[in-house]
Amino acid sequence: MSNISLELDSCRHYLTEEHIKKAVDASRLLIEEVGEGNDFLGWKDLPFNIAEDYLGEVKRLADKFKACTYVVCIGIGGSYLGAKAIISALGDTFSPYKRRSRPFVLYAGNNLSEDYLYELVDLLKGESFGIINISKSGGTTEPAIAFRILNQLLIDQVGEQKARDLTVAVTSPISGSLRQYALKQNVSMIHIPEDVGGRFSVFTAVGLLPIAIEGYDIDRLLQGARDMQKTTISTHFESNISMQYAAVRNALYDAGRKIEILCSFRPKLRYFAEWWKQLFGESEGKCGKGIFPASANFSTDLHSIGQWIQEGERSIFETVISVDHTKHKLQIPSNDSNLDNLNYLSGRRLDEVNKSAETAAKLAHIDGNVPVIQIKMPTLEEYYLGQLIYFFEVAVAISGYMLDVNPFNQPGVEAYKVNMFALLGKPGYEEERNNILRRLKRQ
Repeated sequence: MSNISLELDSCRHYLTEEHIKKAVDASRLLIEEVGEGNDFLGWKDLPFNIAEDYLGEVKRLADKFKACTYVVCIGIGGSYLGAKAIISALGDTFSPYKRRSRPFVLYAGNNLSEDYLYELVDLLKGESFGIINISKSGGTTEPAIAFRILNQLLIDQVGEQKARDLTVAVTSPISGSLRQYALKQNVSMIHIPEDVGGRFSVFTAVGLLPIAIEGYDIDRLLQGARDMQKTTISTHFESNISMQYAAVRNALYDAGRKIEILCSFRPKLRYFAEWWKQLFGESEGKCGKGIFPASANFSTDLHSIGQWIQEGERSIFETVISVDHTKHKLQIPSNDSNLDNLNYLSGRRLDEVNKSAETAAKLAHIDGNVPVIQIKMPTLEEYYLGQLIYFFEVAVAISGYMLDVNPFNQPGVEAYKVNMFALLGKPGYEEERNNILRRLKRQ
């Protein structure tokens, strides 16, 4: 099978020998596992190392939910974005409004909105549903609150024993309150490897279980990752597209391009961009460094932020994910009156128009001094999405090392939590609470 590919024509001139050398050195740190954060490199060999019995357990647990109308995936950040990225890319855009033979995966625990959770509870009342609770610790506020509320609803509807049967904990194999809960309540449990961070966890049960519940082929997803690993775990610059991407990004960053916009002309990739934003933002944004990861959905956003992209401050570059083939075919009909002057398009496929818009935007943005990186993939299916995920995972590790940061930690994520716990009066945060209240009073 073919692979995804990288096109760098409009920005290759930013590359210097120094950037290439740094990329090779960074790749060596990754391969030899001697860089910062090397205790969180379990994702690197995961596509090959994932055990058959682990995959079998994922599929067995997915089958538990076959009779459910809905399965709620509770998690935040990497605990849900990877699964949602793949499911959204592969699924029917309007499946929530159609009859289905498989459960529909919903998401909770990724925000603190009372309206969101109320409306989800309202939807689930009287419906057959199950819960996947994803958390290494079990104590993260957003998913913990969602689980408490949804678990009680499930118990009220089907009783305690049946609720246990319809719940799976995806958690740490050695510690954490969710693990303790699962053991105490005799709830099915499958582990997240300790050396795999949340944003790198798509190829664990974190991503594979929801994807399997929706009926997609997790074996094909993993095969795509394996085939991408063969070329990206390498120090050969000319054949390693992850290294090339990391090097060009850093060259652009050094040239003052501080914002990267991930774009696609496929709305199905919207949540893939959300996963990508966490992967790069959380991996690189530290020590006062890092490219800011943004995203745009074209051609929609060409009619909103397109003006700024074309003629605004030249602090940006684009990475465009191009998809060669669509799943469906739709031709533009002829119209006798031709009041919209579109008969010149009669009989042509809509995808031809979309690809013309993509090429036109690329040329216009290059002319407007926006460097454009293009990632090409044959189609949106499991194999190529597995390649794409692994490509970005390797790239962000190399890019982080090029920036001299640890790509696998996220110390800044905790800062708001301390303030929130203090404001809510969590035991142990009394001093912080008093300091914040005095600060707010002065304001």
